[in-house]
Amino acid sequence: MPAPLYRLAFRTVLSRMDPEGAHRLVVRGLRAAHRLGAGRVLERLSRPHPQLETEALGVLFPSPFGLAAGFDKGATAVLPLASLGFGHIEVGTVTGQAQPGSPRPRLFRLVQDRALINRMGFNNDGAHEVRERLEATRRHVERLRSAGRHAPVIGVNLGKTKAVPLEGAVEDYLVSTKALAPVADYLVVNVSSPNTPGLRQLQSIEALRPLLMAVREEADAVSEQHVPLLVKIAPDLDDEDVDAVAGLVSELSLDGVIATNTTISRQGLRTPSAEVERIGAGGLSGPVLAERSLEVLARLRRSLPKAAAIISVGGAVTGDDVARRLEHGADLVQGYTAFVYEGPLWVRRINRALAARAVD
Repeated sequence: MPAPLYRLAFRTVLSRMDPEGAHRLVVRGLRAAHRLGAGRVLERLSRPHPQLETEALGVLFPSPFGLAAGFDKGATAVLPLASLGFGHIEVGTVTGQAQPGSPRPRLFRLVQDRALINRMGFNNDGAHEVRERLEATRRHVERLRSAGRHAPVIGVNLGKTKAVPLEGAVEDYLVSTKALAPVADYLVVNVSSPNTPGLRQLQSIEALRPLLMAVREEADAVSEQHVPLLVKIAPDLDDEDVDAVAGLVSELSLDGVIATNTTISRQGLRTPSAEVERIGAGGLSGPVLAERSLEVLARLRRSLPKAAAIISVGGAVTGDDVARRLEHGADLVQGYTAFVYEGPLWVRRINRALAARAVD
């Protein structure tokens, strides 16, 4: 759907719907179109140019641009989403146990800022259910790859089950790791969502070190080959804490960092403060995050060894935005919020812009 047509549909239909309901409608539409054969058409239209192939984490990505965790929490639409041109799809966040997440409403649009506030609370079907879906998805991916068609890299983002106390966090993450490491191209330990009480305390080095060591050991034990492991951090960390995480990643020879998650800050918004206050708590995403995400990216790149990958996420909207992250040292870039406002051909536009720059 061309951008003007999608924007008309967003303004007249989708924006009038509950955001979570609109999200479900879009996902169902993508899945239905894929079942009816539209996936091949979309793939031909949107497949990334071969020049965009990027090696990171020891894996070949069809494009450096992918979909961040949060859109496909349960691995229900990996292939339909991939047909839009994403180089990778990060599934999740997935927890050891299935959980309903926070009470509704829990997803809100800030249209003036082209931003979102969410307090979803890691709603998902649990690690074992997602494992079954990913096993089937990976069989399809292998067939696509064998046929020379567009096949996405699949990451899995792991979080803590809300009902599990912090002292049980390591064991809880290991439940997810054991189930999902064998079906993931890479794993992410998410300790930076603001919507699970106490979760961000796991970003402290004292808590993070044993967690990452345990997850890495378990992932390698249950998989036939090494599964790259990254940690996802918040933009709200101060610079010293960002440096401390970089030091830990270097110490453990971890595969990389995803920077950054949503923010609890409300600075820089154009949306009236009364409306923002009415919405209440939750993680803010969108262009307002771009400046801090770039700062964290640059700081990490200066501190981390070259072998450690950085996936930059937060506020990237255009091909120029993505290219800027790559120029600042990101190995890969992810988006999510702009997908809501730009529509299904957004990915194609970004890939085409990146390919044009590569030719120039």
